Amino acid sequence: MSWRNDIRVVVGLDFGTTYSGFTYCHVEGNEVICTNDEWPGGLGTLKTNTVLQYDANFKDVIEWGIPALLKRRNRNDARPIELFKLYLGNLPEKSRPKLPSKIGYKKAITDYLREIGKLIKKTVVGKWSGINFAENVLLVLTVPAEYSQKDKGIMRKCAYKANLIESESSKKLQFTTEPEAAALYCMNKLREHDLLTIGTIFMIVDCGGGTVDLTTRMLIEDNKLSEITERIGNFCGSTFIDNEFIEFLREKLGTRAIDKLIENHYGQYQIIIQEFCQSAKNLFTGDKGFLYELDIEDSPLPGYVSKETREIMKKNEWIIYIKYDDIKKMFDPIIERIIRLINIQLSNHRKICSAMFLVGGFSQSRYLQKEIRRNFQHIVKTISVPSQPEAAIVRGASIYGLSLKNSHKTDEMNDYAPVVHTRVLKYTYGIKVLGKWIEDEHPPHRKIYDDRIYLFDLFVKRGTQVEVGKKSPPKRGYTPLNPSQTGLKFELFKTLKYDAKYHDEPGMELVGTLRIDLPDVHFARDRPVEFGFYFGDMEITAFARNERNGLNFQTKFDLEDSNE
Repeated sequence: MSWRNDIRVVVGLDFGTTYSGFTYCHVEGNEVICTNDEWPGGLGTLKTNTVLQYDANFKDVIEWGIPALLKRRNRNDARPIELFKLYLGNLPEKSRPKLPSKIGYKKAITDYLREIGKLIKKTVVGKWSGINFAENVLLVLTVPAEYSQKDKGIMRKCAYKANLIESESSKKLQFTTEPEAAALYCMNKLREHDLLTIGTIFMIVDCGGGTVDLTTRMLIEDNKLSEITERIGNFCGSTFIDNEFIEFLREKLGTRAIDKLIENHYGQYQIIIQEFCQSAKNLFTGDKGFLYELDIEDSPLPGYVSKETREIMKKNEWIIYIKYDDIKKMFDPIIERIIRLINIQLSNHRKICSAMFLVGGFSQSRYLQKEIRRNFQHIVKTISVPSQPEAAIVRGASIYGLSLKNSHKTDEMNDYAPVVHTRVLKYTYGIKVLGKWIEDEHPPHRKIYDDRIYLFDLFVKRGTQVEVGKKSPPKRGYTPLNPSQTGLKFELFKTLKYDAKYHDEPGMELVGTLRIDLPDVHFARDRPVEFGFYFGDMEITAFARNERNGLNFQTKFDLEDSNE
């Protein structure tokens, strides 16, 4: 019996860097996807903060979500733990947050998944009677596109330790990438604009808190999606406006005052930011006459300002005025970067883009919407902000889960994405081979011995559109160097460059190694091998075949970019 037969409920979980949320859906009936809006400390929001508050010994979780961030606490209490997801992926070490010595990032991830998991179980079991969470629920976890197999393995282990699945290898936990989950959600919105026709090209602008990511897709036959140009993105999300707001406060009150507020009253610091977001950032439309009054008299800030600043603030009755020009200066540098990204993405494919969907929490900004429409309404006919744009990824996760549940594919292909047909490579791929050193072509220091040299044998270039799950024609004729050799090693490398000559050029990265057995040494070097690889939903599979005896070898490599 297929494991799919037991599934009665699909849950989508978006474990984000700053915010997290989940959706749930019964597989029978109308398959209505519900987005959770009931959280500890608040109702009505579709996400809660990815934050933990531990006890003094960092053993037990006291609060999670928004209460952990805004709770008023004593000076000796531990600071909330934030941004621990940044330890996954390829972010440089210096850009990762510093965690307390007693808290490893894996423990933080596990503890957060456990807490949100309790709410998920309570919600699902409370809505449908007779549900056994371990047996009847398919959990789809969204991950950034750049996550490797190792990163997903860590997430799977954390989910298991958080009691979200019964075994670490459970098929009832599946992954999909955030860009592709957003694409699935937006594909369903094409019908609302009478664009659900083969050949329709649409762009998704995912405006999150930290990053803005752009992908362009084309609808092809059987409701499948083709990626037609490289995904691009940059750090220009809404939190950078918050950073500009804090810099504005530093100019008004002094750097020392803000540093002391963060150091001694972190909850109050977060309350000031949240009030700014609710009463200023989220309401700014770009219209003149805007004014936001920030009253800091009852906050700890007056105790930290200089004597000179104190006199000025007393005259202003401890009110900081943020006017139209002030908040516009906070927004404009960020929005200009987003506009540039959209221009680049439109110019990359040079085809008519019929629709642009703005998703993510920042997409709800009326000023951002207005500026995007002003710049692109003459190029893109439909520019839309779908309902619940901040939940686009997590709703797409449930759509993906439903497609897996209803898939006719075999269990062995449980990583198959039923709707993603092609994608565009972000890297150039090839293998390391031993070639012949040529005097006029290769530098002397690269010669190894007997006029031999290691070269990069290019297989597929960056920017190439590949079909998901389809084997590309392999290259033939690889042979052992030594007649008595009993094995062969294929090392797959990648680079952001469009072309390369050597496997160890700057920017080259080893993707993985496939080793094969080469018996029959009596054939000496006459033992040809063919090698190739293909791209799956979230991995790359390499294969080789001994042409002498027909033996096949295959492995899945750890990718640094699983969106290929």
